[in-house]
Amino acid sequence: MIRIGLTGSIGMGKSTTAQMFRELGIAVLDSDQIVHDLYRGAAVAPIEQAFPGVVVDGVVDRGKLAQRVLADAEALKRLEAIVHPLVWAARDAFLRAQEAQGAKIVVYDVPLLFETGAETSVDVIVVVSAPEDVQKARVLARPGMTEEKFAAILGKQVPDSEKRARADFVVDTGAGIDAARADVAAILRALDQKA
Repeated sequence: MIRIGLTGSIGMGKSTTAQMFRELGIAVLDSDQIVHDLYRGAAVAPIEQAFPGVVVDGVVDRGKLAQRVLADAEALKRLEAIVHPLVWAARDAFLRAQEAQGAKIVVYDVPLLFETGAETSVDVIVVVSAPEDVQKARVLARPGMTEEKFAAILGKQVPDSEKRARADFVVDTGAGIDAARADVAAILRALDQKA
């Protein structure tokens, strides 16, 4: 089974690209959804212990948590030490389930693939990219996003140029949805030869 690591910086169109893989019958493990679920379940107690006051009504409040960790490298490391092992356990369960179903290719949708060292757990790296002006426009259109918050997030991510250089394949979402869809289909054709 070929494990694709799908990644891209904020606002590059990674979620849309993940959906394109799904539409072509490929199972996708969504790391963001796993974290969302963890923030309502297994991660709540350890996060509240590490960052008192960030849990509201039994759920981790992402806004409050972001205020505590975005500008504090040590706090971010503490959070990652709690969350990443839980995400990896979910990933391993997903992989076992897909193997049992006979899947030839699976996708791990991992926003911080390089930043967390998760690139060693995949066979192929697909980076989703777009021109900087397109990325900025997409991100700043999000509710509650500011230039400062965007800059802080970018500062914690491996630069897009480095991600593209380390990729086996690049999906350019700046060229439009049809071009991105064609890129995804071409990647699967290329990998199907290997599977």
